[in-house]
Amino acid sequence: MNLDFLKMARNMQDELVKVRRDIHMHPELDYELYRTQGKIKDVLDKENIEYVESAGSGICAIIRGNGSKTIGLRADMDALPLQDMKKCDYASKEKGKMHACGHDAHTTILLGVAKILNRIKDQLNGNVKLFFEPAEETSGGAKVMIKEGVLESPHVDRVIGLHVEEGIDVGKIGVRYGVVNAASNPFNIKIKGIGAHGARPHTGIDPIVMGSYVVVALQEIISREIPPTDGALITVGSIHGGTAQNIIPTELTIAGIIRTMKTEHREYVKKRLREVTEGIVKSMRGSCEIEIEESYPCLYNDDTVIKNVVSSASKIIGDENIVDLKNPSMGVESFAYFSMNRPSAFYYLGSRNESRGITNPAHGNLFDIDEECLPIGVAIQCQAVYDFLK
Repeated sequence: MNLDFLKMARNMQDELVKVRRDIHMHPELDYELYRTQGKIKDVLDKENIEYVESAGSGICAIIRGNGSKTIGLRADMDALPLQDMKKCDYASKEKGKMHACGHDAHTTILLGVAKILNRIKDQLNGNVKLFFEPAEETSGGAKVMIKEGVLESPHVDRVIGLHVEEGIDVGKIGVRYGVVNAASNPFNIKIKGIGAHGARPHTGIDPIVMGSYVVVALQEIISREIPPTDGALITVGSIHGGTAQNIIPTELTIAGIIRTMKTEHREYVKKRLREVTEGIVKSMRGSCEIEIEESYPCLYNDDTVIKNVVSSASKIIGDENIVDLKNPSMGVESFAYFSMNRPSAFYYLGSRNESRGITNPAHGNLFDIDEECLPIGVAIQCQAVYDFLK
């Protein structure tokens, strides 16, 4: 039996728009997503879909079909600490909070998928798990959800995720094989010297001079030790030290982030950051403390899973509307935790519409989407699930 998932999704378009705008008007941050969680529960309860809470304000739901295979679908839920400056009826009502990255759309799409698949569950040769993830923009709720066991009972065989993309026209998707997003490691360096009068620098040990050498030397790790064909970055985002022009301070702090595209480069750059910093500071008679955080890993698309997604998507939008993305993103994405644990695929759902002025970048206070992307996202996800389980 052929199922027209796009027709099913378009039949609920008004409902999808209503849900998305409600979430958009009431953004919540980090793990404090209790209103959003409540809205999701209302839909799942109405559809008699079983679920459990996960990672505090997240949800793991399951639709049980007629087989042992299980596929997971993930949607992130959280907003950003940003003031919404759009002039529209559905602009954020929460001061300093905004869905500026499309997570409201992702949540809406997954709810639409849940309703359609639950209604045809007797035709599914397996199970579907629905992961509503909190804190994607901060520490990554996916990591917590996985630790709590969402990939087991039943065992999840593969996971698929999507993200709206303002650089791709609505009606198209963007896909990439291999690495899709970078890994990140935020770091903090505290350099300690000896304070002194600015007119008598020889009586002290200057942490500002040491820090200046460190900042320059860290860039040479990337330019001279990582192959130029491979993506890697060290960004120093802040330097703080000193109180006046004529005082050599006692200490200086440097904060930044490492971004890498390969696991081996990630470990290498972390090691070299320590070695270079400690070497410079020691040679200049100072001392230092270095903290490197373990943040999001690289997001890898499994070749087989992404090929399957492309095949399913072509049934919905046609081969001509599937865009091959040549370059990975240096941004990070917590879906990477799923991709490190199961064969996974992550793709970009076009949400741009120049004729309607919907071109503003994500993480900006004018961001919006063409809501025509909502039923397309629902249909592609449904088709991918159906094809895999079949």
